[in-house]
Amino acid sequence: MDLGKIQSIIDSGVDFDIKEILTKAWEMFKSQAVFHVGYMVLIAAIQAGFALYLKDFTFLYSIFLAPPLICGFYLIANRQSQKEYLDFQNYFDGFKYWWNLVTTNLISSIVIVFGIICFVAPGIYLLIGYMFCLLFVIFGGFDFWTSMELSRRLVHTNWLKFFLFGLALLALNIVGFLCLVVGLFITVPMTYLSVYILFEELTIDAVDEPSETIIQV
Repeated sequence: MDLGKIQSIIDSGVDFDIKEILTKAWEMFKSQAVFHVGYMVLIAAIQAGFALYLKDFTFLYSIFLAPPLICGFYLIANRQSQKEYLDFQNYFDGFKYWWNLVTTNLISSIVIVFGIICFVAPGIYLLIGYMFCLLFVIFGGFDFWTSMELSRRLVHTNWLKFFLFGLALLALNIVGFLCLVVGLFITVPMTYLSVYILFEELTIDAVDEPSETIIQV
């Protein structure tokens, strides 16, 4: 990605249609529903394994495994968007960026928690603001601080709209939980697909070569 073009996008400000993003995410989910649900089941099984048998090491999952596993949805969404060949193993491509994802996720989480402990409002601001930091790592190739700042500054241009987007995703997952919890196997993947779709729409003009994929994996 071109930093100058990203800056131009930030300077111009952004806007988007929440309903349209969710609709596109649903269509993307349906086109590869078996893959998305299967991967979600795998993640849930890993989480359950830690909760049941490795309780004292659950924090290790959150720090070292969750970031690359979560980014599997983003990478598959990218392949779907670019109409590339999909294989289930592509979900694990996030581990190619393991160190940068782990450091970015850890540092941004610490900053968010610190903000919540101190004044609450800054923590909520940053929780929404860092929505795209992992995406900037894998699709932009930026370091943790640049990724965090680009995400925060991009979201800051229309923070309230992004906040409403976050609330919509939260509501979606509450509905999924109420559907005997099984619904989460649909709503959680949709959440990550939605975030990717929004990120792609907002930053597509910053891609160095629009004719190619956002990222080569």
